[in-house]
Amino acid sequence: MSWREVTESDLGWIEVFLRDHLQSSMFFLSSLADHGLGGAEPRALRVWALEGDQPGLFALSNEGGILLQAPDAQAADWAATAPFWQGRPLVGCLGESTQVAAFLAVSGLDQRPMSLNGAEPGYRLALTALRLPACDGLTLIPLSEAPRSLIESWRVDYHRTVMGTPEHARAAAAQNDIAGYLARDSHRVVMRGDVPVAMSGFNATLPDVVQIGGVYTPPELRGQGLARRSVALHLAEARDRGVTHSVLFAASPQAARAYEAIGFERNGSFSMMMFHSEESPANG
Repeated sequence: MSWREVTESDLGWIEVFLRDHLQSSMFFLSSLADHGLGGAEPRALRVWALEGDQPGLFALSNEGGILLQAPDAQAADWAATAPFWQGRPLVGCLGESTQVAAFLAVSGLDQRPMSLNGAEPGYRLALTALRLPACDGLTLIPLSEAPRSLIESWRVDYHRTVMGTPEHARAAAAQNDIAGYLARDSHRVVMRGDVPVAMSGFNATLPDVVQIGGVYTPPELRGQGLARRSVALHLAEARDRGVTHSVLFAASPQAARAYEAIGFERNGSFSMMMFHSEESPANG
């Protein structure tokens, strides 16, 4: 099979196809919804479709992010994508884990140094089944109402412990992340009285689905169930405005247990491979 670049006329079937693989397509879907095809924004996409009976998609953002959704692609299909990305600065590759592994192996990109590299279990939840834990004394506030310096320091630590971002790049990446969260109103902070104790976020959103990401509890407050409470409160807020489903991928066994406690069920796996900033621009 070969690839052809898609046009606006393809977007109808593309959305249906991606929603059929929702667990590993949220970044793909939200990028198309927010930034579209062929635009000038960093996360605007060019997308190619596999020609033939088995649909598949390969996308490249302007900032160099590769997104995959091609369950039936073979090694020759992944090899044929080389003209789309070779010679371009690349920040990483995202998609269903077996597809990402196959593409990276064929392309040779698995040899690049990476700051984030691994398959993570996926989870899915219909928000009618959300189990809200006891949250006495906790309140949810917009990120804009929390101390900016504190939440940036939380994000620096997240880059250190979860993202593996090189030390020299963490502060700038955190500042960029928080600025984006504020612009999108995508994150919330949980308060215990007047003290910020945790943060929850949506790193991809559609009108009916949100993807959890960037959940953080300071080290000194861990082990108190604050992560699952912050996510549950944030999802309850989203449910009240009409969101019906949530997906996520869990960065650790502890995170997986927290999500399972509020109703999430295992569904697939996801890989977010991020190349070192020495190889390409940092991507928070």
